[in-house]
Amino acid sequence: MGALNCSIPLHPTYLAWLRARVLSFYFASMISFVDIEEARERIREQIYLSPFPHSETISQMTGNRIFFKLENLQITGSFKERGALNRLLMLTAAEARKGVIAASAGNHGMAVAYHSRRLHLNAKIVMPISAPLIKVTRVRQYGAETLLHGNDYDAAYAEAVRLSRASGPCFISAFDDPWVVAGQGTIGIELYEQNPDLDVAVVPVGGGGLIAGVALALKTLLPKIRIVGVQAEAVPSMKVALERGAPAQLDPATTIADGIAVRAVGALPFELVQRYVDEIVTVNEREIANAVLLLLEIEKTVAEGAAAVPMAALVNKKISGAGKNVGLIVSGGNIDMNLISRIIETGLVQDGRLSRFAIVISDRPGSLARLAQRVADLGANILQITHSRGFGQMAIGETEVELILETAGPEHIERIYSALTADKFKIKSAG
Repeated sequence: MGALNCSIPLHPTYLAWLRARVLSFYFASMISFVDIEEARERIREQIYLSPFPHSETISQMTGNRIFFKLENLQITGSFKERGALNRLLMLTAAEARKGVIAASAGNHGMAVAYHSRRLHLNAKIVMPISAPLIKVTRVRQYGAETLLHGNDYDAAYAEAVRLSRASGPCFISAFDDPWVVAGQGTIGIELYEQNPDLDVAVVPVGGGGLIAGVALALKTLLPKIRIVGVQAEAVPSMKVALERGAPAQLDPATTIADGIAVRAVGALPFELVQRYVDEIVTVNEREIANAVLLLLEIEKTVAEGAAAVPMAALVNKKISGAGKNVGLIVSGGNIDMNLISRIIETGLVQDGRLSRFAIVISDRPGSLARLAQRVADLGANILQITHSRGFGQMAIGETEVELILETAGPEHIERIYSALTADKFKIKSAG
């Protein structure tokens, strides 16, 4: 690959599609498997070789042999280090003196900030106002100047491009750059070396840099492998681009998979995805949240929403086939603890392991104790209790009690409901 002009970021917002398409063909002809091999040698000693373990439990659940590539174990918590480091190492001396600037929802910014500090480069990261606090904090801890701008990645991107053009630092794209794509593609080589019998690779898709590099590497090493990309249903930018034959700017949308909430995919990744990726599927917010919970509970793996989409696609049967060796890339683990707390609570409710009963009882001594004892007899644990007299439509002498219960599942909830009803407790709502 030849040198890139840092002042021309490839993005449909700023370049006419025709121009971007011409440039992307040029770049696509430049990036090859050799570039990925060279990237691997360049970053090998500075990037963690993440494990690729087999999951017996998820394999039994899905009827396939499942393996997880744990990129959430990288120093900054995501795969983004690979592409960012490879790009930084290719800066000219003049570019390095000017410093770098990047737009990021979090992970790319952390990667650029961390490795810029190691390489003694000045770095500025533009992040959306909605970026998770943990990611903003980590970028600052890694020594980069941080600017919060706009409501989503695309607004942050626009501001980073403007600042790059105005003041001269080299713009480091999160995905639309051949050096970045080559760096991400090193995961594909590792997947092959760690398990050369893979039949399917399932990859999260945002701007497309990860799946573009991985697909190029794996299709070179394993031509018959099936590559499946997964996007959040709320922001299916690559799926729409493939349907239309060109990247398109989607409307803003909110998703817990903030790391892949990119409204327009990169021109270069799009061309590579067209050539090497077999299918793009989408998953909804409930499926993503449940996948985060499953990875945490079963695999003891912390995955952010974007990293959980391959798992969501797998367990919700968005990926066909059985008896296959399937590799899932867990792309990052930088999730806000408040969000993960809400995901856990929501998941427990959905599984019937957390339930709520609103019950009207007599406002007399012993009535509440009798209810609590009956609930205990039925094997449920009271986690929270709320007592209300003045609100609702109770008769004088009655009170409403709301119980939050730890239960064993939907059948247990139904059994509690039936027993309390039989005992003449007036249940206003349950579930």
